[in-house]
Amino acid sequence: MEDRFIGKRLDGRYEIHDLIGVGGMAYVYRAYDRVEDRWVAIKILKEEFSNNSEFLRRFRNESRAIAMLSHPNTVKVYDVSFGDQIQYIVMEYIDGITLKQYIEQEGAIRWNEAVHFTAQILAALELAHSKGIIHRDIKPQNIMLLQNGTIKVADFGIARFLQSETTTMTDKAIGSVHYIAPEQARGDYITDKADIYSVGVMLYEMLTGRLPFEADNAVSVALMQLQAKPVMPRELNPAIPVGLEQITMKAMEKSPMDRFQSAGEMLDDLEAFRRNPNMVFRYDLQTNVVPYDSSRRIDSYDNSSRFTPTYEDDYEYEEELVRSRRSAKGAMVVKGIIAAVVIVAIIFGGFYLMQNWENLLAGEEDVQVEMPQFEGQLYSDIIENSEYTENFTFKILEGNDPDKQPGEILKQSPKSGIMVKKGREVELTVNGEVKKFPVPDVLNYSQADAIAVLKQYNLAYKSENVPDDEIELGKVVSTDPPIGTEVTEGTVITLRISKGPAKKKVKVPDDLNGKLLYDVTSILEDRGFTIGSITRDDNSTERADVVISTSPASGSEVSEGTVVDIVVSSGKNSPKDLSYSVGLPSGVDRNIVLQVYRNGTWVQSDTVNPAYSGTYSLTFTGTSGTDTVVIELDEQRYMQLEFNYDSQTVNVISVSEYVPPYEPGEDPDVDVDGSLDVNP
Repeated sequence: MEDRFIGKRLDGRYEIHDLIGVGGMAYVYRAYDRVEDRWVAIKILKEEFSNNSEFLRRFRNESRAIAMLSHPNTVKVYDVSFGDQIQYIVMEYIDGITLKQYIEQEGAIRWNEAVHFTAQILAALELAHSKGIIHRDIKPQNIMLLQNGTIKVADFGIARFLQSETTTMTDKAIGSVHYIAPEQARGDYITDKADIYSVGVMLYEMLTGRLPFEADNAVSVALMQLQAKPVMPRELNPAIPVGLEQITMKAMEKSPMDRFQSAGEMLDDLEAFRRNPNMVFRYDLQTNVVPYDSSRRIDSYDNSSRFTPTYEDDYEYEEELVRSRRSAKGAMVVKGIIAAVVIVAIIFGGFYLMQNWENLLAGEEDVQVEMPQFEGQLYSDIIENSEYTENFTFKILEGNDPDKQPGEILKQSPKSGIMVKKGREVELTVNGEVKKFPVPDVLNYSQADAIAVLKQYNLAYKSENVPDDEIELGKVVSTDPPIGTEVTEGTVITLRISKGPAKKKVKVPDDLNGKLLYDVTSILEDRGFTIGSITRDDNSTERADVVISTSPASGSEVSEGTVVDIVVSSGKNSPKDLSYSVGLPSGVDRNIVLQVYRNGTWVQSDTVNPAYSGTYSLTFTGTSGTDTVVIELDEQRYMQLEFNYDSQTVNVISVSEYVPPYEPGEDPDVDVDGSLDVNP
């Protein structure tokens, strides 16, 4: 169906180019602001909600919330319009991916990278909470990640203002079920502690590569949020430091009173941990919930001190055993739990219907299938099972376990037993060397002959008909992935079959080279072309996704609908900006001289006061390899960092304690009582 906004200009200013996202209540478009000469994102309320007072309130709340927040880690709002016919918000356009996409790509990410991301999220939430704004839908799908590692917290669509508004039962449980706090699932009053719980779940997911609670339906997940104890992160990933596991679990405490009491408090502990990754906290963790393994030994420990220099790696968290009693009070508790189950079921059932109403009316609800148990099977058996190949596509990784037979599946993602969308890509780790081979050359083959060749290689296939000026009717024009690309058995190959020349001729647009990939694909699709293979060139010095060439080339006259193959830069050989926020020493209320050395050469210096700003931002540009960056405070080595341009990460190599060179009263800038002398 043709989009009624694409190609239009709002208020004579914003040229809408393409749809980049669809949410529960709005569409998001990429647009060009002709007045300010910049790309923007425009969120337009869906037409069916324009007369719904509740959705209008939520939409206006979002604009009000984010307009109040001016922070490097939140999305800027440039303009709003609440007319009679259309309501929209004009925001900063973010050229990046969601944190969820990054987690799905990487699996469990490095703990120092997870800390870097979480610190930025908490900094944004600290400001929001100080303005009386609770996000209420913190999840990695709402966190944007830029190429330089900067985080942007987005989508305040269901934010609430603490002092000014009351809440209803339905509103409170509207966040995504895997990340909502227990009080949201119960329908209780919500405070800023709900956002902290959601941050804890995201940190857990980043560190382990999996969610703490998964089930086959939303109601079951909600009940697990209320009752269940997650597997400890270090059981899933032993590389996680103990202190970071403790921070994660404290943020995920069931009771809001047992969590960090503010985003700033959690950020302080995270920064303390970042300065000393061996730090261990002595939190009084209250895990009065049902554990996964009731036979597991639970030890209590002394909580007399917050910090302790040593701690056993295999420690357990204290559990309070709560015994139910056969009494009127116990009966009321049971009734309360049953009522909560019913409420949660109604809430999430209604929310599901609200989000999927259009698809249900059209009979187009996504088909869900149960994820099989692939671990332990042979890969050769899996790809010969038509039920598997029809329901899933596979991404293959190599594993090495000498105790397992070659070809056995060692690991799968997603895990078995959960419901997923049909056609979902499944990542399989196969024991031993995975056989790879190039996509066979079936150019100019008939469709039947090409399929026969693919079957010889145990490759799956699908076909699509495209116009072509040179290839005979019914013959293969091209494949996706392209001929010669290294693939594994079971890969789905798209055969593009010629339907002969089209009657209408069109010209491949000029000046495609140098544009970004999403611009070029939009231009070509708007002109009726079919997007073919997209090849990434590692040798180009252009930044990632800049188009280098097309085939047919710009200016060529071809049949309408012709397949256009595109070559883009991978960005591997392009300059990259990496940023890092250096945590300054706490408890210091004086000016400090900060100096920065890059690969042994002095590059910059500054005067900082940790009492005024707790961090210092660094940004360096490089193409590949690593830079060693050393930070000195008052000529004392304070921190050593590694800027890795290949992985686009910043790693902390070492942190040293800062020792002030003056005693109080000796420093000419500081009074005897230790405070900063502003009137010397």
